[in-house]
Amino acid sequence: MDYDETKFMNQTIIKCQNLSHYYSGKAALDNISFDIQAGDPIGLVGPNGAGKTTLFNVFCGYLRPSSGNVTLFDHKPGASELNGKISALPQDAKLDPSFTIGEQLGFFARLQGLSTSAAKAEAIRVLDAVSLKDSFHQKPAVLSHGMGKRVAIAQALIGKPELIFFDEPTAGLDPVNTRNIRSIISEHAPETTFIISSHDLTELGRLCQQVLLLDKGIMSKTNQDNSDTTSSSQFFTLQLESYPAEDVIEKLRNLTGVIQVTNPQKNEFIMEYNAEVESKMDVKIMVCLTENNWQYRQLSRGKTLEEKLFF
Repeated sequence: MDYDETKFMNQTIIKCQNLSHYYSGKAALDNISFDIQAGDPIGLVGPNGAGKTTLFNVFCGYLRPSSGNVTLFDHKPGASELNGKISALPQDAKLDPSFTIGEQLGFFARLQGLSTSAAKAEAIRVLDAVSLKDSFHQKPAVLSHGMGKRVAIAQALIGKPELIFFDEPTAGLDPVNTRNIRSIISEHAPETTFIISSHDLTELGRLCQQVLLLDKGIMSKTNQDNSDTTSSSQFFTLQLESYPAEDVIEKLRNLTGVIQVTNPQKNEFIMEYNAEVESKMDVKIMVCLTENNWQYRQLSRGKTLEEKLFF
């Protein structure tokens, strides 16, 4: 490993203080303050029009904030010191159909100061990273939608940036390509920190330990670490095959240590329990399932990301 992982993980790479941005008097970002440390991928979620794209544009230096301060690696957005350190993938990123993929990626590499030969080598490297090395001499028109998205990700990887902003990287992709992109992101962390804007909460739940919720320009954080050692109240989420919800809730409520059981949607049950009373609740749940001949789809510690963010 050619970098100090411990130092990287402890580094604060983004600082926002009282950041606001207005369009025609309306706040797209409303006095938000937060810090982001290097490390695991971070999710950014929120309804359409919440301010996510505005925030990315401020980070990339495309927009100046109306008020407040923001720094990336202790520099203002757009500073020359950030060249090569940050990168971005817009949701609708397109390549020029007139040039080969290798020519275009090589051009972007030369913009970062690489020589012609080094730029070609870098284009091959990033295409290999997304399993598209054989597409070097092809033009974008021959690529499927999923392959085109992976080429766009390859472009974002040029120069080995330390911070990458991804806007809907899996939008419109089939499950296979979605998994491919998830693997690409996982393989490049933690030497690169990814901030991923997406409506796909399932994917973010798999990738991200921390999720930022932006709604009407106001920011809040959700930690995906379900092992809250500061509280005795813990949760399990249980997904079952189709059984009468009333029966399931009654049996689960009778387990020692259970505080409450809710049924937010069909065949899904969220159990809150006192971990000081029953530390092995997962075992108790499995015994209950066996005794009642209930088939389960999934048992996971904590709440789903959807429940944490919106309920």
